[in-house]
Amino acid sequence: MSALTGKVAVVTGAGRGIGKKIAIELANSGVCVVVNYAHSEQGALEIVDEISNRNGSAIAVKADISSLEGVDRLVRQAVGAFGRIDMLVNNAAVDPTEDFFEVTESFWDRVVDTNLKGAFFCAQACAREMVKTGKGKIINISSVHGSLTMPRYAVYAATKGGINAMTRQLALDLAKYNIQVNAVAPGATEVEKLADDPLYDKEHIGGLIPLGRIGEPEDVANVVAFLASPAADYVTGQIITVDGGSSTRFFLY
Repeated sequence: MSALTGKVAVVTGAGRGIGKKIAIELANSGVCVVVNYAHSEQGALEIVDEISNRNGSAIAVKADISSLEGVDRLVRQAVGAFGRIDMLVNNAAVDPTEDFFEVTESFWDRVVDTNLKGAFFCAQACAREMVKTGKGKIINISSVHGSLTMPRYAVYAATKGGINAMTRQLALDLAKYNIQVNAVAPGATEVEKLADDPLYDKEHIGGLIPLGRIGEPEDVANVVAFLASPAADYVTGQIITVDGGSSTRFFLY
């Protein structure tokens, strides 16, 4: 039996991509998983079925975490189904690109409300439940864009830089409650959005990465599973980069 058996995790934006793999990896460790989604209902239900078919426990909860109403709905349904929350994986995010001078207020609000505001208030609401049990884990999915970025990513990069700062701050604020807060910062990772992009060249991008390949969602999920485990109980306030070594390289050479 895993040390995580019976624990309850909320994974936001878990209907596809990295969030999907995180939900499945945690379920494989015996965690009861709340699969949150805003739009990917079919994907979320398929994940719940996959977990159930492996004798795991999971529910799908539709909630747009960019609003406090959505955060409240998510937490209420999670506690209603499983009675507690032991872990939160703040994975939900949007990453549209835009020229700096073309960024509008609505564009800014869409990205910031989901990526940063949503993550903060999910952490707040879930931490309240963790305090009741005397321990917990919050794992924020950041990005290499929080420190190294590219043209047209001004708003997205700002949110991920904010996630990194928030991770350190919450680790400090919640330590007295025995809640560890960390972040995982993926580099280029193969998800559905990339696969559907006609300009996406997997071999070319992989060739620029020191380990010789683009990341897979499993690479991120494995690190999340470690941080969720008792093996990481003394790890807090850290941003762990999962990018195949990309951030070590000066790309002009």
